Amino acid sequence: MTAVEALASILRYCSCMSKPVHKCSTRVVWEGNLGEGTSGYARYSREYRVVIAGKPDLVGTADPAFRGERDKHNPEDLFLTSISACHMLFYLSLCARKGVEVVAYADEATGTMSIDGNGGGRFEEITLHPRITIARAEDALAAASLHTEAHELCFIANSCAVPIRHVAKVHVQQTEE
Repeated sequence: MTAVEALASILRYCSCMSKPVHKCSTRVVWEGNLGEGTSGYARYSREYRVVIAGKPDLVGTADPAFRGERDKHNPEDLFLTSISACHMLFYLSLCARKGVEVVAYADEATGTMSIDGNGGGRFEEITLHPRITIARAEDALAAASLHTEAHELCFIANSCAVPIRHVAKVHVQQTEE
């Protein structure tokens, strides 16, 4: 099955994709006014709230390197998370369609950012490190190769300019005898 055929198959099975365009919306609300607004760089909090209809709110802030709080999500974390999660969901759907039984999946995504002279910057590279456990040893080759197809289909990866690599490890579930 080619990547195009796989995408067509996914679209047929996904009721949310009944139209050729799928729209998403979120609302981000800054909650960091400490009484002085942005009257000075150190006089406001970077805290915000992500509001998505019908879902729990998510509290975020800037990365601690940019005056944020360590215990809250930041845009860089969420960017990596969205790439990792999208890849995983496409990967699992491909495995299900190809008969590869995945019993566990975890990913440790990493990203490297560069900061320019004006304080802005960009991600230079992202690497996904998925660790997959499958039920049957004979599926190991297919399980490893499906990451390439998942990457080709991933909505988020296809929307990024940053290079995204994956370094997957496939393990076979240990059975008790």
